[in-house]
Amino acid sequence: MSFFDGLWHLCNFFAPALGVGLIAATLAKLLWRHLLLDVAWRTLAQRACGACAVALLGGLVLSGRDGRMLTYVAMVLACALALWWSGFGPRRAR
Repeated sequence: MSFFDGLWHLCNFFAPALGVGLIAATLAKLLWRHLLLDVAWRTLAQRACGACAVALLGGLVLSGRDGRMLTYVAMVLACALALWWSGFGPRRAR
């Protein structure tokens, strides 16, 4: 496998995390725009994408394979938790 093939595989592995994180952050910012005025979209997106990426890596390590349904469920739950914590969590400055 060449360097570019490996890079392409890595990009495709993290693509669901990036897509789910960006879409979820955008929808959260649109649905709760008044409550999330003081939270930047970029912050929401970074934390959601990061949580999704960690869930994907954890699923790969634990199951030994990519693309398990349980991994995607964990990714969605991690994304929701990260968005809640960033926007409505107990440490959020009001």
